Amino acid sequence: MNIEMIRAAQKRLEGHARCTPLLSAPCLDEIAGRRLFLKAENLQHTGSFKFRGGWSAVSALDEAQRKAGVIAFSSGNHAQGVALAAREHGVTAVIVMPSDAPNTKIDATRALGAEVVLYDRATEDRKAIGRTLADARGLTMIEPFDNAQVIAGQGTTGLEIADQARDAGVTSGEVLVCCGGGGFTSGIALALEAEAPEMRVRPVEPEGFDDVARSLVSGQREINATMSGSICDAIISPQPGEITFPILHRLCGPGIIVTDAECLHAMAYAFAHLKLVLEPGGASALAGALFYGDEIEGDAVICTASGGNVDAPMFQRALNEYGDKV
Repeated sequence: MNIEMIRAAQKRLEGHARCTPLLSAPCLDEIAGRRLFLKAENLQHTGSFKFRGGWSAVSALDEAQRKAGVIAFSSGNHAQGVALAAREHGVTAVIVMPSDAPNTKIDATRALGAEVVLYDRATEDRKAIGRTLADARGLTMIEPFDNAQVIAGQGTTGLEIADQARDAGVTSGEVLVCCGGGGFTSGIALALEAEAPEMRVRPVEPEGFDDVARSLVSGQREINATMSGSICDAIISPQPGEITFPILHRLCGPGIIVTDAECLHAMAYAFAHLKLVLEPGGASALAGALFYGDEIEGDAVICTASGGNVDAPMFQRALNEYGDKV
């Protein structure tokens, strides 16, 4: 896994992925205590950065693999990214999704032409289900973060951040990334190492699901005790990936842990001041910047808004509970 793979993925993504904006608002700067920029990947195709990795992985398949089809497991964003990339390449796709995923994500994945297989995330192993189906049907597995081509696709976000930050006069500071298994985080870290080495990536995770933060401290891949119990479904994973963790350990600063309530609050801030719709996990990095400024170094911070695929009741909850506090 290296910067050349990310640059190659960027070429394959040209004309397919959106170059999403890097946004700012004076009110958010004031709350954060420094210049704050938000990389709006919720505006990417399928509503999250996951389209980048999905397209990168599918476009790298050989003809035999494309003919056989692909399989992925995801709570929804990777599912949609792979499903759309597969459809555009004429490849069949099977997606293993938790039964408690937001209905919008399940419905959207099916609407993109994928076969959806539901499972109980509290009692069943999604990877085992995926491998069984892959073996039975001859499908190629595209894991959500532990796949070099997926990481390369996600890393193209980091190339854009480096260019856009430079245009805004920012060449150093911390980049907060919504983090699950670490594909997005490690890809961005590799890109910035090459293109903006004075920027340091910080993973942001929900309370109770801080496997990456704990792993960075211990130096080994830690496991979460449970796979349910947070509204941040998009960034809950069992543990850092085998491919991603060495990159995270080498390049990332300490993790930041945010609460569900802080993510809801950040969703309300993003809507009020940037007119963005974010899902809870997709707002975690913004929550880190707004509410943990004393843990951040430098006079500028860049946050990823990783996804906006939120059910209406959850978005309404954010506005009802925090709309008058932003």
